[in-house]
Amino acid sequence: MSSVQHPEMQQFLLPRYRIQQVRDLISFLEEQGTFRFPTLQNGLFSASVAIAEEFGYTGYHHVWVRDNVHIAHAHLVIGLPAVAARTAQTLLGWFKQQEPRFTAIINGKADPQEPMLRPHIRFRGEAMEDSLEKWSHAQNDALGYFLWLYCRLINEGVLTWDDDAAQVLPLFPRYWQAIRFWEDADSGHWEETRKIEASSIGVAVAGLREFKQVLESPSGLLNKQELLSLVDVLLAKGDSALQNILPAECVQPDPQLQRRYDSALLFLIYPTRVITGELADQIARDVSENLLGEFGIRRYLGDSYWCADYKTALAPEVRTADFSDDLSARDKLLRPGLEAQWCIFDPIISIHYGLRYQQTRDPRDLELQIQHIHRSLGQLTGPECPFGPFKCPESYYCEHGRYIPNDVTPLLWTQANLRLALHFLEATAS
Repeated sequence: MSSVQHPEMQQFLLPRYRIQQVRDLISFLEEQGTFRFPTLQNGLFSASVAIAEEFGYTGYHHVWVRDNVHIAHAHLVIGLPAVAARTAQTLLGWFKQQEPRFTAIINGKADPQEPMLRPHIRFRGEAMEDSLEKWSHAQNDALGYFLWLYCRLINEGVLTWDDDAAQVLPLFPRYWQAIRFWEDADSGHWEETRKIEASSIGVAVAGLREFKQVLESPSGLLNKQELLSLVDVLLAKGDSALQNILPAECVQPDPQLQRRYDSALLFLIYPTRVITGELADQIARDVSENLLGEFGIRRYLGDSYWCADYKTALAPEVRTADFSDDLSARDKLLRPGLEAQWCIFDPIISIHYGLRYQQTRDPRDLELQIQHIHRSLGQLTGPECPFGPFKCPESYYCEHGRYIPNDVTPLLWTQANLRLALHFLEATAS
């Protein structure tokens, strides 16, 4: 049994659920503010909402494209498409501003090996301005998430094809062709050492698949056939790369880059659904058997971000800095087995088994769905937490021998994933 931080959650941890019980649970958490998603005036979401000035050092007041897509997608699924559409439209405006960076790399006038010259995936959301801080903008997954969400909203009739979409969306496949995304070393979900990562390639593939569906519908786009041919070529390249890498995250010869297990692969199972069937089951098992902890799930073995006594060892301005060029100083802090345990993953595994149960009606699938939703609910902060109770942390880390929430609490991405998991729990409830 995993840890339960708030004793009031015990009453909600049931062996089986009826629909009304799930709805009562959702209502209870809404009353506690667990699912409060404050938006900027333009519809974007900061990654976290710091409760005090002392935690502003995290930089999580910035907007991350990746986080915004996950949050917007959750709103779409639970029946709030207008929220998702507004976020996606504003992100389209951001990438319209980034067009010079796309085209410079497409035309060979900028070096994609310099991350600051790539399209920026983290920025000042309220002002819609670049952050001057150096950052690891080489993140194909973030670009893929946006293309995937925007095209999905078009394909579902929430958004319509317009001149801005026609100007911006074709930049993505042309950019990926220029950098050869299927073999491009990027910083990926965790914004760290650049390597060829299945999780990044997979999200780009997800975006291309949705874009292909847009192109195959009456969109009025000129040179549509040429673009369709390019997308088909890129999809073949991406699918081939995934076949060669999965179920690992990275198989490059350099032992410093190789990674067999990485929780980022879960996002290829859900929400993007790039991986299905037996391979999806294997990745879910890999994460559960190798990365699961009492308080959450590790991103990967040897992860030094928010490792034990992180706040004691590092000054505030260093804790959430760009480590993509050199992780060695941070890695020296790591003690084996004391990696941070994150809270964004258990909901995804719960969703995976919930979707399986809808197909198989196998009681074991339902049991695993409920097991991981219980773990997610157990991660909500307790009554003594300085950030407040019933909050969704980014992760739990070990400070002076005790696991506590890190300073990125609440993380809106965690909130979105938990809300989604409860949505799918309601779908399988009796």
